[in-house]
Amino acid sequence: MGGIRVGTSGWADRELTSSGWYPREVNDPAGRLRYYAERFDLVEVDTTYYGIPAPETAKAWAERTPDGFTFNVKAFSLFTGHPTPSSAIPAALRPASGASRLRRRDLDPDAYERLWTGFHNVLAPLADAGKLGVVLLQFPPWLARSDKARESIIAAADRCRPHRVAVELRHPSWFTEADVLDTLLFLQGHDLSHVVVDMRQSLASSVPPVTVSTADPAVVRLHGHSPAWESGDKKEKFRYVYGDDELAAWAERLRDLAGEGDELHVLINTCCGDTAPRTALRLAELLSSATRPSPA
Repeated sequence: MGGIRVGTSGWADRELTSSGWYPREVNDPAGRLRYYAERFDLVEVDTTYYGIPAPETAKAWAERTPDGFTFNVKAFSLFTGHPTPSSAIPAALRPASGASRLRRRDLDPDAYERLWTGFHNVLAPLADAGKLGVVLLQFPPWLARSDKARESIIAAADRCRPHRVAVELRHPSWFTEADVLDTLLFLQGHDLSHVVVDMRQSLASSVPPVTVSTADPAVVRLHGHSPAWESGDKKEKFRYVYGDDELAAWAERLRDLAGEGDELHVLINTCCGDTAPRTALRLAELLSSATRPSPA
């Protein structure tokens, strides 16, 4: 069975820092990351989805974490087709239109290239330190299965190379009974990790948790089952607490999935105080303590 790493999607959001999970004396970014890294060996960097930080920031992340620690980095929203606030783009690269939200087509080609260069400059210190796991390409929920969509996925993934790439697809058309195998083979054929998603089911927009690995590392993101998935804001959408029965069931599925490759990354992406790290710690405990019965 491959190794299983468990962590959370971020370590410094306001819900968490105000929850009391960090001791009172751990009250700055450097201290929080060190404290987190003493308890987990994996984290997902979500801030890069909202803006491209300075390379010095990523260098500090690498320096503040021990050997063997891994960062999965979420790609900038513009790169995966999401409308992006113009304020997230450096002023020198913004178009003159003054639009509040931008897509790739709104940018000068040179500006778009410079954004990718900036993103790779952030990845470099983590890769150089041996601490970069995957670049996460989370595509928008309106990206339905089609030849054009596949071309967009391949183009974005190629932009991320030579780094490992994981793809999260959020339109149910990719996972219908008739098309799920084709989707998995497509990802496997391009050496892309399929992101297994746990989310609220029974909705028109629901994506099922297809626990199949298509490339190393396998990646699982547990978003929770909030009843406000479609109606709430970001905070309400991800506000969920996994019970022990749910985590025990996932531990069994994760052990099976880990057997398909060399490494499995499991990220808890819920928000409600310190729910995410406490859930991650409990899941790690279940994974380390659970034993399977010997074959008869």
